Amino acid sequence: MSEEKGRNFRAEERALNEAIVAGVDIGSTMTKVVIWGKKVLSTFIGPTGAEYRLLAHQVLQDALRQAHLSFEDLVYVISTGYGRMNVPFADGQITEVTCHAQGVLHIFPQARTIIDIGGQDSKAIKLNREGKVANFAMNDKCAAGTGRFLEVIAESLAMDLKELGERSLKADTPVKISSICTVFAEQEVMGRLADGRRLEDVLAGLHEAFASRIHSMAEQVKIERPVVLTGGGAKNVGLRQALERRLGYELLVPAEPLITGALGAALLAQEQWKRAAAQGRPLKKEKRRLEPAKFYH
Repeated sequence: MSEEKGRNFRAEERALNEAIVAGVDIGSTMTKVVIWGKKVLSTFIGPTGAEYRLLAHQVLQDALRQAHLSFEDLVYVISTGYGRMNVPFADGQITEVTCHAQGVLHIFPQARTIIDIGGQDSKAIKLNREGKVANFAMNDKCAAGTGRFLEVIAESLAMDLKELGERSLKADTPVKISSICTVFAEQEVMGRLADGRRLEDVLAGLHEAFASRIHSMAEQVKIERPVVLTGGGAKNVGLRQALERRLGYELLVPAEPLITGALGAALLAQEQWKRAAAQGRPLKKEKRRLEPAKFYH
């Protein structure tokens, strides 16, 4: 190889290795962004409330600002999650199950089962020995199997979710909560408190009931260790420990359990970009528009 060709080859190889991409996970309650180069360059998490359903591009801009990058520095952007089809600045879309699996495997290569508890849905993902999705189950029809279940109770008790989980650990005798419907469970919690039961005991029973619901959903994919817990539910220590008691072993939890979907989307974006560049073919990209979405599914 001539010296000039060698220089050109090394320059192309460096460009491939340093390609900067973004993964955007538009969840039902939170929007997450990961900017990736040869490592995580920045992350940003913001609410998906009514405004962010239209202004998700602002979350990307915040992440770019943290990384001291511009939009033009991104070679490829993949969106995932609840609102992935309504991201004007995305070059492609990939399902949340695939992206969560990819993100978790990057952090925990040994993972075999993922339990993700989000604000409006929860899911269990089974991985085979090659790291591919073998099966998954999802609960997106009833709040009782999602983070909203605990949010409703927390709101009725004028507590935040962190306190809800921490107080449940101080229970002496957990109170059995039999209702699986969010509305009836809330009424049952208030009734138990009115009967004079300790708040900590009622909260412990509530977390046990929720863990039972999540465990039943996850059993559909035949849970296998190691099990990784992600999503907002992973930040609730009471729920995590209730699930661990039901499973009989410790769960793995990422340092930031909210961003695994966005991380997976970013990793897949770079993988697609590198594969296309190495083959010398242009990667199909949409016309980017860093602007508000015109509609939202």
